[in-house]
Amino acid sequence: MDDTDGTEAIDDQRSRIMRVCGSVIALGAVLAVTACGLGVRETDSIVNGEGELKIAVKPDQPGISSTTGEGEFEGFDVDVAHYIARSLGYTKDDVKLSAVSSNQREDVLLAADEKKRVDLVVASYSITPERKTRIAFGGPYYVAHQDILVAAGDDSVDDVHDLKGKVLCQEKGSNSANRITKERGIEVKEVVEAATYGGCADQLANGDVDAVSTDDLILAGYMQRAPGKFRLVNAPFTDERYGVGVSKDDLTGCEAVNTAITQMYQDGTGRKLLAKWFGATGLQVTESVPQFEGCE
Repeated sequence: MDDTDGTEAIDDQRSRIMRVCGSVIALGAVLAVTACGLGVRETDSIVNGEGELKIAVKPDQPGISSTTGEGEFEGFDVDVAHYIARSLGYTKDDVKLSAVSSNQREDVLLAADEKKRVDLVVASYSITPERKTRIAFGGPYYVAHQDILVAAGDDSVDDVHDLKGKVLCQEKGSNSANRITKERGIEVKEVVEAATYGGCADQLANGDVDAVSTDDLILAGYMQRAPGKFRLVNAPFTDERYGVGVSKDDLTGCEAVNTAITQMYQDGTGRKLLAKWFGATGLQVTESVPQFEGCE
């Protein structure tokens, strides 16, 4: 084989290599686009500790999370949110809190509009199998129990079965009434929905409804806000596992949230926060770290 034949062979081999490489690169680009279309965004995981961490909280649940006169938020969930953020590497200035209602909690996590989308939801958000089909949950960070709030002078309700024939109020988007009517088959007279549980508490104070039933932490907060107006029946009948809503695409972030929650209880912060926000209500709180659900 002469020099000319050798050069042509080498050039032909280089050409084949370039065609193969081009195909691989093209395939890689397709896979990358496909991954983006599926919402895979591990590079945007909250564990990066970079930029702004957007967290949705409730605006009107005293003790849990409510707005202050200065336009800020305060409460157990707010302190938990900041603790988790610090564990993920964010400073307080990096955290942007926004208000969310019960029926918006999944919407803000799944929003296509980046301006409307949040990274975490810490909003008395009970973990349910149905919700887990759409988002992931870190935690739970606390296990509350559904109870009943009635007017201070009402002694007709001693447990959930006494709600038969009563007018019940729940926040729009909440699952609390279903726990009574569907899961236990109790026939209430009517279920009234308010925009918030604060609205339900107002209706109860005005005598427009007979009872409000939701998580004991939430009810204790309203009792504390209006001393002498309400009575907590203190007859819990469910376990409400409060989880931290996370995008299903960010399992790394979800696992990091679980690590933060574990540390929060191990270093005593969980106990201190529960005492800070609910110690004066007389509510018996659980101070041990809850059993996690798993980030699936």
